[in-house]
Amino acid sequence: MTRPSSQDLASQDLAPYLEWIDPLNAIARDAGAAIMDIYAGDIAIRNKDDQSPVTDADEAAEKIILAGLRTLAPTIPVVAEESMAAGQRPEIAGDLFWLVDPLDGTKEFIRRQGQFTVNIALIYRDQPILGVVYAPALGDLYAGVVGHGAWRWRDQAKADIHVRTADTAALIAVASKSHRTPETDSYLSQLAIADSRAAGSSLKFCLVADGSADLYPRFGPTMEWDTAAGHAVLAAAGGAVLSPDGTPLCYGKPDFRNGFFFAIGDLAWDAIKP
Repeated sequence: MTRPSSQDLASQDLAPYLEWIDPLNAIARDAGAAIMDIYAGDIAIRNKDDQSPVTDADEAAEKIILAGLRTLAPTIPVVAEESMAAGQRPEIAGDLFWLVDPLDGTKEFIRRQGQFTVNIALIYRDQPILGVVYAPALGDLYAGVVGHGAWRWRDQAKADIHVRTADTAALIAVASKSHRTPETDSYLSQLAIADSRAAGSSLKFCLVADGSADLYPRFGPTMEWDTAAGHAVLAAAGGAVLSPDGTPLCYGKPDFRNGFFFAIGDLAWDAIKP
């Protein structure tokens, strides 16, 4: 595969990465099957050093994903949540690296609410260019390559997805199910919101990507592996993820920690900026 080499992502032909969608979907489905095996039984919960929960499903899924990525692209470094928690931080000085969250929405997984996902994203010079988001309990898989489209597989049936044209007088918002904040409610109260939905994990990005919502604001901490795959799917579907100053949310930060952001569909920044 010929990789892009210019700093101008918009000028790059990312079509070669389309050939990675099928193998990445298979990796995500394999990880999802391992998660569902554990979901069907007793779930043992532990706390990491930051007191966030982790289960055997997180670790089993990450093992599968890491093995799959080593086979697919052995020279591209992988930043994965559980490996990072164990102190295994790779060197990402090159143009490309993977961001992996093997089980996003661990709280939804523990509560058996179904809205948890497997997230795999490829980052090129601080922007996600390819993403796969799989919700194994729901049977939905989303994927996209920036500039070349986004898709949803529902029970194996494939459909193209794209953001909808927003009506600023009747916006549909989606917000976190487990991490909704007063700042979120205050911000949404300033907009003409016709409907507000709650969703878990990176599915919020996917709801904007497939036209089910116009806007996902996040006033709270996230890590880059939480957002990269959903960000990629949304960007491939015609949307964007912006920081509070209207610039694109970037990746590869020293601590891999995100600030606040706004995931939007076909919507002008001036219409919704805080």
